Amino acid sequence: MPRNSERAIWKDTEMLECVSIIPEMDNTASFTFKAPSGALFEYDPGQFMTLEIPVPGGPLHRTYTISSSPSRPRNITITAKAQRDSIGTRWMLDNLRPGSRIKALGPAGLFTNANSSAKKFLFISAGSGITPMMSMTTSMWDDGDNLDIVFVNCAKRPSEIIFRQRLEQMASRSEGLDLKFVVEEPDPYRPWTGYQGVFNQLMLGLMAPDYLEREVYCCGPEPFMQAVRDALAGLGFDMENYHQESFHAPVETAAEQPDFDDVVLDDESKAEVTFETSGVTAKVAETDTILAAARANGLNIPSGCTFGVCGTCKVKKTSGEVHMVHNGGISDDDIEAGYILACCSNPIGKVSVEI
Repeated sequence: MPRNSERAIWKDTEMLECVSIIPEMDNTASFTFKAPSGALFEYDPGQFMTLEIPVPGGPLHRTYTISSSPSRPRNITITAKAQRDSIGTRWMLDNLRPGSRIKALGPAGLFTNANSSAKKFLFISAGSGITPMMSMTTSMWDDGDNLDIVFVNCAKRPSEIIFRQRLEQMASRSEGLDLKFVVEEPDPYRPWTGYQGVFNQLMLGLMAPDYLEREVYCCGPEPFMQAVRDALAGLGFDMENYHQESFHAPVETAAEQPDFDDVVLDDESKAEVTFETSGVTAKVAETDTILAAARANGLNIPSGCTFGVCGTCKVKKTSGEVHMVHNGGISDDDIEAGYILACCSNPIGKVSVEI
């Protein structure tokens, strides 16, 4: 086996091979993969992968935050929970086995503290939103950093706190990792002496009295993140030091949208999209997205969240103009290089893309 310095870096042209499936709790498991070629994984803690899941009826693309750390590059792990109506994660729980191979795209995403100069962090998460926090915490731990992290996770019950044992093991060996768990209710016949209820300003002040000095990273369902934002803003926190990630819902207010030039799209105004590689030209309304135009013409652009967060549907625009309102799924460098997110880009006039 070649030494790490002699190994290539994994590219998403190579499939992943499942190494292990570790149950975390009911309907939740950590799936660990390796590169069959022996390549190493390179990514920033907090980023995500998009898996192409071969469900009946055609592949399904789903985004999952990487829960492992880039400091351990020989494999990569995603931790997923199957909700009641889950299709993709349910398929993985029922069908993936060690030795199975699956196609993946990425890693990608801008939610990371890799480039932060902050010395003190406040990680706030709910449910499976704990995964990027685990990746960032493990990375800092492995790098030998002097940790100063207040790690808050909210769950329905203590038994549903993902990674609890691993986090407690790390915290028992570092004074700088301060764990704060909040649950809605205790498990039957098991007393709970920690925080109970809904995360609020009072809890925040008790958990991290110096929160004004910390850089905050938040991940969870949108209503949860809204409550965290409201709590911080109400206490005078500098929201320039607040970062969030979610694949559950698009932003709901204009104030949460990224800045963009005012453009009025019209159902009656027609546009023309040329898919160069496929040789297809489509007449569409300006209110249609590039992704919708592709699907209507039998073309497949891989997509995940469909509201501009995951970046799965990134394509190269070769000519023309689009109106794109995304939620962090594409970098400024990619936009400058001509890339767009098909799911949230509306064609204006004639547009050509490499599909």
